[in-house]
Amino acid sequence: QVQLVESGGGLVQAGGSLRLSCAASRSIFTINTMGWHRQAPGKQRELVATMTSAGSTNYAESVKGRFTISRVNAKNTVYLQMNSLKPEDTAVYYCNALTGGGAYWGQGSQVTVSS
Repeated sequence: QVQLVESGGGLVQAGGSLRLSCAASRSIFTINTMGWHRQAPGKQRELVATMTSAGSTNYAESVKGRFTISRVNAKNTVYLQMNSLKPEDTAVYYCNALTGGGAYWGQGSQVTVSS
């Protein structure tokens, strides 16, 4: 099992930046893929960014060039740096871990971007 604890998020004006953190309860090298998803009101949850244990990254087209996923192995923590935020980025952001034993989710962090 993996417990994921998120931090960060909040309210920011359009064009601003925020950083989300996701601390895992075990070494992220033992986790196949970690990533971030988001869910806006009335919409389905969508993938934002992922990073494999080997370090390969993948981004949704809507965030490419603005968001960056990274990690600090010694802290078992994955980050999502969000720059040039837009009102349409407003959503609850969820950290996700995919392992051989299943998928795990963080508690969710609200990100609100005002115009």
